[in-house]
Amino acid sequence: MPGLLRGVARTAVVAGTATAVSNRVSRRQAGRWAAQDTPAAEQQDAAPAPAPAAAPPVADDMSSRIDQLKELGALKEQGLLTEAEFAEQKRKILGT
Repeated sequence: MPGLLRGVARTAVVAGTATAVSNRVSRRQAGRWAAQDTPAAEQQDAAPAPAPAAAPPVADDMSSRIDQLKELGALKEQGLLTEAEFAEQKRKILGT
C-alpha cells in the first residue's frame, strides 16, 4: 500500500509541475505570436499599448510554485517521498 501511495503522490507532483510549465510556455508563445503578427512598421507608427489590466503572470506563477512546494513538503513529511525525490522535484519546481 505505501508503494501505491508513493506512486500516486509522485504522479500528482509531476502532473502539477507539468501543468505549471505548460501554462507558462503557452503564455510565452502567445506573446511571441502576437509580436510576430504585428509588422515592424505598424509597431513604430502605433501608440504604445496601455498596460494590461489583468494580474501579472509572474504572481500567478509564483503562487502556483508555492502551492506545489507546500504539497511536496507534505508528501515528504508523510514519508511518501525520499529526501532525494523531494530534492529533485523541488529543483524542477524552482527551475534551478
